[in-house]
Amino acid sequence: MHPNALLDLATELLKQVLEFDAPADGVVSSFFRRHRTLGPRERHTLAETIYAVLRRRLLYQHLAQSGSGPLERRLAILGWQGNDSFLRAALASHEQTWWEQARAVDISTLPEKLRHNLPDWLAGALKSALGEEFWPLAESLHEPAPLDLRVNVLKAKREAVMAELAAAGVQATPTPYSPWGLRVQGKPALQKMEIYLRGDVEVQDEGSQLLALLVGPKRGEMVVDFCAGAGGKTLALGAAMRNTGRLYALDVSAHRLEQLKPRLARSGLSNVYPSQIAHERDERVKRLAGKVDRVLVDAPCSGLGTLRRNPDLKWRQSPKAIEELRAKQDAILASAARLLKPGGRLVYATCSILPEENQAVAAAFSDQHRDFVPVSAAEILEQAKVPDAQSLVDDAYLRLWPHRHATDGFFAAVWERR
Repeated sequence: MHPNALLDLATELLKQVLEFDAPADGVVSSFFRRHRTLGPRERHTLAETIYAVLRRRLLYQHLAQSGSGPLERRLAILGWQGNDSFLRAALASHEQTWWEQARAVDISTLPEKLRHNLPDWLAGALKSALGEEFWPLAESLHEPAPLDLRVNVLKAKREAVMAELAAAGVQATPTPYSPWGLRVQGKPALQKMEIYLRGDVEVQDEGSQLLALLVGPKRGEMVVDFCAGAGGKTLALGAAMRNTGRLYALDVSAHRLEQLKPRLARSGLSNVYPSQIAHERDERVKRLAGKVDRVLVDAPCSGLGTLRRNPDLKWRQSPKAIEELRAKQDAILASAARLLKPGGRLVYATCSILPEENQAVAAAFSDQHRDFVPVSAAEILEQAKVPDAQSLVDDAYLRLWPHRHATDGFFAAVWERR
């Protein structure tokens, strides 16, 4: 494709994404469906350019003020993730001059807001929570997340998967904490590879794998994934159960559960029972009350722990939305707790980095449910032979951070019912 045409497409796509009417990944996917002639390299350049702009939106908007022409074109130029010489071929002489001047700006001399690229409300909350660690976190959120895989232990061993990937020219190393994980360099076309098609691996962040280890399901147990979504953690739990017992994947969204079906077929699992529920008090939930060994509540949340993957979230979330989520989180956790039998384990988890969605919810639940005893996440992870488990835990809670652990941001609290 001619450089001018690709830059025009980047400008068009960026304009749609910056309306913030829908998640960026959905807007990008829809755009690619309408432009089916785009090749893999062109799609990669467009997508990565969009995400680069979303990550550093405040900085690029500031730098764009000195240029001319449509704002979205200037932002696309600043965030360009393709070949530099290719981009130069699309630029007029005055644009090239402006682009070089913008690239020469010393970012360290700019105001804090243009360096951390976060909305004021979120920056303030994270500074309060992290102190001097705020800046390492902010810098980590400017980088793309790595590609993590979970080896399906029902079908394969990690060493054999590594060897097969290496033979296909894909470099992978064991994840530092999860015994099931591999971290892959680059972005290979994994979904076309036999190792993926036969269900030996699934794409899953290492932090998400650690949540499944925290649930710690055993053979023959009854387990509920209360907010299963597309089923990434469901599949990890089912494999850990060695395809025995009964694993209920519950969610209010039929669309998300539908996405589980092809993954479930690849996995080889037959102990999973997906079921759509109307709400957390659904009759299907009530029928399981007092019968379940382990429940995972991966609650609806702001998703702000996934900003490396979904940088648009920091511009689409708000304090009001967090407040509304908090009420939903309290209700879902209280309802899910009723499923546990005495001695059963309850895990509350989010992919948020905000205390009000995490520690505050856990503390409120503990205050209101004296029959649930908090359990240290470190003890469970050590039993699961997770290396350096204590470094993953803060005040008995699992606390994962992109800048500390190279995972998405995750929180988890664990209780056992008396």
